[in-house]
Amino acid sequence: MPKYSPNQKVKCLHCQTVVMFIPPEGKTYWMNASGTDERIRITTCQCPNCGRVIATIERLEPVRDVGLVSRSEHVVWPMSSGRSPAPPEVPSQIANDFEEAGLVLPFSPKASAALSRRCLQSVLRDAGKTKYKDLSRQIDEVLPNLPAYIAENLDAVRNIGNFASHEQKSKLSGSILDVEPGEADWNLDVLESLFDFYYARPEIERKKRENLNEKLKEAGKPTLKTPTPPEDNSEVTNGSG
Repeated sequence: MPKYSPNQKVKCLHCQTVVMFIPPEGKTYWMNASGTDERIRITTCQCPNCGRVIATIERLEPVRDVGLVSRSEHVVWPMSSGRSPAPPEVPSQIANDFEEAGLVLPFSPKASAALSRRCLQSVLRDAGKTKYKDLSRQIDEVLPNLPAYIAENLDAVRNIGNFASHEQKSKLSGSILDVEPGEADWNLDVLESLFDFYYARPEIERKKRENLNEKLKEAGKPTLKTPTPPEDNSEVTNGSG
């Protein structure tokens, strides 16, 4: 049975709410592939929260003593990666690259990985304030400033992507190159963690402090002091090494 079908409980690709899907005004369609025993099943379901429809197409083959077995399944509407969108605090160009990397993943992991590597470099430059041009060196530069769980996952981008054998992934991050199993998905997972750490979480904490300061003002008490960021005495150049 398709992941998105009536009576299945998953996250809606439209409103991002976990719901039990309901049958829409329509039905499941079956088609026989000409000259083969393949069958194509098109299934639609409706979100009870937002009312919008999701459609999937599934290829099935008969297996002796088993029956029809699903060989592949794709969501054909809406065009979605199934991932939550980037937080609104993420710059639009970075968010667009992330969304596109997710959308093309089922069709071209190579293209998805190229987009996500480029997106990763943009994040490390914009929020991580890296000075190197090389992605591998950028990763090294930010690792000490990240929580351990994010640092370990970011470092794994190089290992899973086999940067040692594909130096272009680091030096020319947007190149379309062969990918390792799980590489493209992993890049997107790491980006989601970085979005939360660099963009979403600081804004949440800023609003908390802002609310607390309002309460302190109302009580006639001193507001919180804003810490002065340390001076950057780094002598790292913007060169290749």
